[in-house]
Amino acid sequence: MEDFKKLTITEEMGSEQINDVSISEEEESAKSKTLDLLRKFLAVQQRRAEAYAKLRQGFAEYMVSGGESSYQQLCSEITVEFSNCSKEIRDMESQFLKPNCFRDDLARLLRAVQEQEKQKLHLTATIQVLKKAGRPSERLVTHKNCKFKKPMHHECTHVHELTDAAGTEEAEADAEYDNALKEAIKGVQEAVTSINEHLEEVRYEIAALEAD
Repeated sequence: MEDFKKLTITEEMGSEQINDVSISEEEESAKSKTLDLLRKFLAVQQRRAEAYAKLRQGFAEYMVSGGESSYQQLCSEITVEFSNCSKEIRDMESQFLKPNCFRDDLARLLRAVQEQEKQKLHLTATIQVLKKAGRPSERLVTHKNCKFKKPMHHECTHVHELTDAAGTEEAEADAEYDNALKEAIKGVQEAVTSINEHLEEVRYEIAALEAD
């Protein structure tokens, strides 16, 4: 009888040990998957940063040369890259919500970054549109709608009597432009700050998982 009791106890202990090993393996697998996803996320964010650098450089060159076709081609390429990055991160977000790697906190973090990236891209486009147009008082005058009665002579539709009202209207247009540009730049800076804070959270999470 004593031998039977000892055997039963041994069997029970063996079962517990097997369960412990199984749980440990699942935890290790989840940790490994989490690390892999977070590292991929940082790599995608690096690609986004590189795309923004190319976009800024391309826009600066466009403002100097006026090469519209090459700039539009660059914008198309950057749009595709941003779209691919967003898709990859959405996939990562869904992975964090699966039972084998349930980290809804990290899924929310990635979603927050996506929202800030969307805002950053929208405001970056706004800034470029405003800079392309220029301040109202400094925009180049075209003579497309002017009347030409003689060669080398035309009646310019842009010539008008200078009045206080006209000067005030132009000043108001400039002020509105300056404010719109200032707000867009401020919005980009705020988005960048928020994104960087989230990326720092990701780096802390990676460090903690590696140290565990």
